[in-house]
Amino acid sequence: MNTESEAHVIERLTGQMLPALPLGATDDQMVDLSDLAGRTVVYAYPRTAEPGVPSPEGWDEIPGAKGCTPQSCSFRDHAAELRAVGVANLYGLSSQTTDYQKEAAERLHLPFLLLSDADHRFKEAMAMPDFEADGMRLFKRLTMVIDDGKITKVFYPVADPAADAENVLNWCRENPQG
Repeated sequence: MNTESEAHVIERLTGQMLPALPLGATDDQMVDLSDLAGRTVVYAYPRTAEPGVPSPEGWDEIPGAKGCTPQSCSFRDHAAELRAVGVANLYGLSSQTTDYQKEAAERLHLPFLLLSDADHRFKEAMAMPDFEADGMRLFKRLTMVIDDGKITKVFYPVADPAADAENVLNWCRENPQG
């Protein structure tokens, strides 16, 4: 489990170039975030719940664990506005499998892809903060603004998942790429 301070996570990730590591996407394609031109927003989240299946023991007590669905729905609802301020690519990222993510993407009507880091290669290459719950290694919630493969801005921690997309949108409006 990563216990690195919040300020250190932001400082360490900001300015990093992304590694060339293709990630499986919910459209059955592979996406290499390091290879994307323009502005990309990636929000990393712990996990989406499976309808009818209880959350892991103690889930509600884990700081930052709850809120994956409101966060995804917020990005869904602000996707067009993000595109209008120059965000060329928008993705959600978790350590869940692509098959698991497909259910959530369809159920939530997401107009963007979810990316899977089920083997933890991206998380480890970037030394992204994570935690364990019920035997699962999961991302701590954070959002990255990436310009031409380089991290420009990191939102961490994301205290209010439902407000994440609006915070990112406001930052992108105030900080156009270029």
